[in-house]
Amino acid sequence: MDSESVVLLLFLLLFCVASYAILFSAFLPLTGIFILDVLALDTHYKYVGIFLIPTTAYFVIANWVGWQYYRNS
Repeated sequence: MDSESVVLLLFLLLFCVASYAILFSAFLPLTGIFILDVLALDTHYKYVGIFLIPTTAYFVIANWVGWQYYRNS
């Protein structure tokens, strides 16, 4: 399995877990899977892990762009 397939599978897994945690857990019964049930019952911290990924990606990109401006000025 090449690296593109691994990244795609990890993205799909994150998308499914995040969709369940944010949207579907309010309408569906508990699953019996410990991690998913903890996310479904939590009202505040379930968003931290999900929103940490795009925030980190933005920080890395902004930091890289700033470094390029600094090096080329």
